[in-house]
Parts: sequence; structure tokens; C-alpha cells
Amino acid sequence: MRIKFTKTLVLIAVIPLFSVTAREEWTSLLDKDLSQWERYLSYAHQPGYNGKIPKDASGKELAPIGYNKDTTHVFSVRDEAGGPVLRVSGEIYGCLISRQAYDNYHLKLQVKWGQQKHAPRKNLLRDTGILYHSNGQAGAEYWRTWMLSQEFQIMEGHMGDYWCQANSAIDIRSFQSEGVMSRVADEKQPFATLKSGADYYCMRSANYESPEGEWTTLELICFEGKSLHIVNGHVVMILQNSRYIKNTGEEVPMVKGKIQLQSEAAEAFYRNIQIRKLDRMPKAYEKLF
Repeated sequence: MRIKFTKTLVLIAVIPLFSVTAREEWTSLLDKDLSQWERYLSYAHQPGYNGKIPKDASGKELAPIGYNKDTTHVFSVRDEAGGPVLRVSGEIYGCLISRQAYDNYHLKLQVKWGQQKHAPRKNLLRDTGILYHSNGQAGAEYWRTWMLSQEFQIMEGHMGDYWCQANSAIDIRSFQSEGVMSRVADEKQPFATLKSGADYYCMRSANYESPEGEWTTLELICFEGKSLHIVNGHVVMILQNSRYIKNTGEEVPMVKGKIQLQSEAAEAFYRNIQIRKLDRMPKAYEKLF
């Protein structure tokens, strides 16, 4: 009797543990063929770009390169000892676009900079980004490259900044802007709206980027219109009420969409790109909202 009772207890203990683990399983988004992504390339932008469609020497508007025409290998994958590594050359503005749209998820990846920089940012900080809740067609914003989306900025000294892309809007806990000074994220401040035509850029709360040449771990948590930008384990921005604004002024929730990884004139490397579904905002972060 004692032996049978002990075995029953073990079985009961294992079943709930297994189900919890299954819910939290991570899915890799990176393989050697980039099978879970589409490619999009627009233009090799030059200094003096003004937001208009680039033109050739005769003044004729140039068409963007388009979808899945990456003949110059802006996006490529290296097979390294620790697993596949994505290289983004940055030479042409563009993005990888996830084939699947996601909502209520936890995305994590590691990034580090390469050495190459290109026009029009040769003398500027290295720059790229994660664009989330991406909807519509590529080329919707100023650089005529990316989709309507929210941006988790990846930039030297600015890991975790926020930019509006096209007509997106969101509320961020942040200090108010003043004159030429932008908003700065702070978990003790009230939420304030960022949108095109007003405050559209917010700096991360602090710099937690890894030293030059080392990998920086980034995490993006999205749940029901709320999001968190996390750098090396530190929450650097708290956002909520993700939405976009129609020409009529109507505000529409934007809580699901594809993920874009930018190519923006700087060489960057990514590895361990993983995602998992969430059924709630992680308890450790609930109080931030």
C-alpha cells in the first residue's frame, strides 16, 4: 500500500509541472534559410534625403527594390558554433518581416554591432531597430521603408528608445518634452501620448547596453496593448494603449502584427531570436502599469 501511494503522488506532481512548461515553451525564429521571414528593401538612401521618393539623375522617381529581392545579401545567416547568427549589412534600407503576425508575446534576442556604416549615417551613431505590431504595406513612413508599427529602437547608447512609425500612437511613462529636448522614459512619471505631429520620440530611461563587441540581450513584452522595452534585464520603457490614428482622427487599437528587424545603414548581428505566447502580463511587471 505504501509503495502504490508514493507512486501516485509522484504522478500527480509531474502533470501540472509539465503543462506549465509547455505553455512557456520558446520558439526559435532564426534558421539558416530565414524561413520564418520575408525580406524587403527600399533604397540606398543618400545624405540630404527629405522624405520624398528618391529620383534618378533625370529626375524620374525610383521604385523601391521590393519584397524578396535581396541580391546583395543585406540579410544573411552564418552558421557558428553557438547556432545561427543573422548578419544585417545595413547597406540598403529595409527589413526582415516575420511571416506570422503575433499578439500577447515575449520576444527576446541578442544583438551586437558590426564595423560597417553606410550613407546617410556614416558619421552618426549606429542604428537599427525592432518594429512591432506591424501592419499594412512596407514604405508607409518617412524613409519609405517600414510598415506602420511601434519601434523598439536599437542604437548606440539608445537601446530601448521609442519612435512612432507612420501614424502609430502610444502612451509612455515619461518626463514631458521641453523645447528641443525629447521625452525621457521614467517609471515614476504618468503616461503621456506620443504620436506623429507631436511628441513622436522618447529616450530610454538609462543606458544598459553591453560594452563594444559584446552581445546585448533585448526583450520585448507585449500584452493587450501594453509593452515593455527591456535591455540586459532592465526595464527601460513602459508603454500602453498601442494604436494608430486614421486620417479622420479616429484612433484604432493596434495590438497584433508582424515583427520587423530593420536595416538602417549600420552592420548588426543577431542571435537567439526567440518568442513565446503569453496568457497574461508577467506578474513581476504588472505593477509598472
